[in-house]
Amino acid sequence: MKAKGMVFKYGDNVDTDVIIPARYLNSSDPAELATHCMEDIDKDFVNKVHKGDIIVANKNFGCGSSREHAPIAIKAAGVSCVIAETFARIFYRNAINIGLPIIECPEAAKAIEAGDEVEIDFDSGMIYDRTKGTEYKGQAFPEFMQNIIAAEGLINYINKK
Repeated sequence: MKAKGMVFKYGDNVDTDVIIPARYLNSSDPAELATHCMEDIDKDFVNKVHKGDIIVANKNFGCGSSREHAPIAIKAAGVSCVIAETFARIFYRNAINIGLPIIECPEAAKAIEAGDEVEIDFDSGMIYDRTKGTEYKGQAFPEFMQNIIAAEGLINYINKK
């Protein structure tokens, strides 16, 4: 599996309240959540994001409440992967459970900039910044996690078994 897209870059401690503000949690419709994704930290995100684009952030991405709405909103907005130095553990688990690929790679998170074109090979964990001609070794997903992501989430994966 691979992903390729333009980067949206954010800093430390991007919490679930800015990924999808609490005032929109009355909806569980992914398409509706996508229209408000990142709006409290980046008003233009939903107007600029394209299918396949990538979010890169620093430490502790997805901290805050344990809402599954946050990775659902990101995935429904078209984001193909989130790269960060570190993720909040509950966000990490929720992202995998809904089929949103995420990769921890401190070197890539620090060096990649907004607007860079990035390609990710999930099988190897390699991250390629095509804009700068640099590459980084992120942590590859174990096969069972790749299967969950390929199935578009844990529920679909279990239902296919």
